[in-house]
Amino acid sequence: MDIHILKSERPKVLITGANGLLGQKIVKKILIDGKYDAIATGRGACRLPGEWEGYDFEQMDITNEKEVMDVFRVYAPQVVIHAASMTDVDRCEVNRHSCFEQNVTGTQNILKGSKACKSHLIFISTDFIFDGKNGPYDEEDLPNPLNYYGKTKLDTENLVREYPFDWSIIRTNLVYGTAHDMSRSNIILWVKKGLEQQKELELVDDQFRTPTLAEDLAEGCLLVADKVATGVFNISGEELLTPYDMAMMTAKFFGLDSKGIKKTDSRHFGQVAARPLRTGLIITKAKETLGFQPKSFEEGIGILAKQIKLADYKA
Repeated sequence: MDIHILKSERPKVLITGANGLLGQKIVKKILIDGKYDAIATGRGACRLPGEWEGYDFEQMDITNEKEVMDVFRVYAPQVVIHAASMTDVDRCEVNRHSCFEQNVTGTQNILKGSKACKSHLIFISTDFIFDGKNGPYDEEDLPNPLNYYGKTKLDTENLVREYPFDWSIIRTNLVYGTAHDMSRSNIILWVKKGLEQQKELELVDDQFRTPTLAEDLAEGCLLVADKVATGVFNISGEELLTPYDMAMMTAKFFGLDSKGIKKTDSRHFGQVAARPLRTGLIITKAKETLGFQPKSFEEGIGILAKQIKLADYKA
């Protein structure tokens, strides 16, 4: 899809982590909607589609305070969506220094830049700030992270709460979707490919989440910006599902034989970092305050199916 928006004096939205899945979806929605000018930033070279036009891209390492402040001085954004984060939970557990640098120090630098411009700061957080004993959770439930990743996200939430201008915290969970170049896998693609290759797939049925379509999360971020909605918001899907449930729904949608899908539990995998078993998020506040309406998981599979077909056609 060709996107072309002429630049104007619209409010500027700076997106960190713009090369990532969520960042790509935010930039695309801004270009389609035409309400804002997008400043996409990422640690490496731009990986957004070459045919997209009408946005600026700046290489910016959020752990480098000088780089951050230089970009903020040039653009003075009215809104900042801070989506850059180290999210590999096991890697965070093992490489705690890198996790702290990216999730805490990086956010401190974004806070400094945002403060200099009095920007509305929108910070992306996670359901992993909870211990999973009483999920799903609303915005007022007390956090108790089980792993280092969750701890750094909770620490940064607390930093954001001290920001002196407009701030918003968006908590989400199990974000799925496809990057424009199909460079990222997700549970739907993994299950589809595995069953097509007649592999046996083991999926846990003791972890509960409310899976979130990346396009829905991007829309939620921009609804928060549109309404200058401050405070904490849960932005996710509505259905409480296990990975086993998601795999079975994927098999059914694509008409694949589900006999290769086997139930197991979390103990089977012996992961480095502890995972909360039952999280999921209650999104009543986002629906009532923002008008947020997420897709069902089945609708999400359908959207990904169309994106897969389009990618195959382009290839």
